[in-house]
Amino acid sequence: MTIALGSDHAGFPYKELVKAHLSEGGHTVIDKGTFSTDPVDYPDFIRPAAQAVLDGEAERAIVFGGSGNGEAMTANRLKGIRCGLCWSEETARLTRQHNDANVLSMGARMIPEDLALRIVDIFLETPFEGGRHVARIVKLDEF
Repeated sequence: MTIALGSDHAGFPYKELVKAHLSEGGHTVIDKGTFSTDPVDYPDFIRPAAQAVLDGEAERAIVFGGSGNGEAMTANRLKGIRCGLCWSEETARLTRQHNDANVLSMGARMIPEDLALRIVDIFLETPFEGGRHVARIVKLDEF
């Protein structure tokens, strides 16, 4: 799978951790930055990662920040992006099963590294259930 990554300065260490994890797992990674812990404005890096999904450059994206909230808000401003902010294995599973999320947001200051990697794996492996959720997804994408 091809996955775009984007982060602000607070999320940079987790982006690097996840990038290595994805590469080791055989995935193709497109890194949209940032490339250090120097302070930056998160929309400058999150929007390109989410846009990569819309443009077909990546199948999914993962974005990182201190809390992950601003990053999820930024990604969700793009029509067709469904970004889930996840902090547990269950939130990762449900955002895929019920919401067909194509972008994952995580807060590096909120969860430990080992949990972040498990969330990534669940996000990538869990299929969308379809069924009763399809009509809701259609409505989301109409806005």
